[in-house]
Amino acid sequence: MASADSTPSRRSLRDRAIDLAKHHLPPWVRDGVVKLQRALRLQWPPRGTVRFGSFRRLTPISPVFALDRGFPIERWYIERFLDARRADIRGVTMEFGDTFYLDKFGGDGVEVKDVFSYVEAPGATIVGDLTGDAPLPEGRFDCIVCTQTIQMIYDIEGAVRRLHAMLKPGGVLLLTTHGTSKVGRHLDTDGWAEYWHLTQEAARQLFARNFDGEVEVEGWGNVLSATCALHGLASEELTREELEHRDRDFDVIIGVRAVRREG
Repeated sequence: MASADSTPSRRSLRDRAIDLAKHHLPPWVRDGVVKLQRALRLQWPPRGTVRFGSFRRLTPISPVFALDRGFPIERWYIERFLDARRADIRGVTMEFGDTFYLDKFGGDGVEVKDVFSYVEAPGATIVGDLTGDAPLPEGRFDCIVCTQTIQMIYDIEGAVRRLHAMLKPGGVLLLTTHGTSKVGRHLDTDGWAEYWHLTQEAARQLFARNFDGEVEVEGWGNVLSATCALHGLASEELTREELEHRDRDFDVIIGVRAVRREG
């Protein structure tokens, strides 16, 4: 990864001051400070002096999610989320598209690996539509790994309900989706479309309405990693500290761990 510079630490004092102001000063005082800053040109760096460098362009540095540069930032976050939940990947399992993450993060406790696909495909053991009328296995899975899929389904609530139904009581759904991201698919260009980019609050409401059980939601990302991900820079081009810093205003990836209620 790139070597760390001093910029994040220099900004952290300012960021802490802003956080304190948000918690302890009334809105009218904060608004007055912002107006004074603007009037006296007290911003840092001063307005008009920001150096855009390689980012001053109208097209992304990589148009293919950094696949031509290294390991994508989005995937770095997805794998951090799954790595922390290896213990959930056990028993009868299912993944979408292939078994890549079941193989990488599942251990000896995995007994069966099913592959779900919307269309007939090599290796697919279940072909179906999460929002269709055709029957799908119900109460079968101890764990379902569903990465970067839910945003491609317009009836997102129906999809969550079907995923819930496919789990055994006590079964775990590990799901990730985009927060801040380049749009990945367009119906008029490749036959698939991306419909949704979620916030943590949207994910909580989505699962509260459509999933009976315990739900944990977390976000990964910050303004730097989100900017770099939009431009298609690779995770190797940031430091670990820069990648791991979390700011819920700039989530790149949203992760959901949902456990179907027992009984």
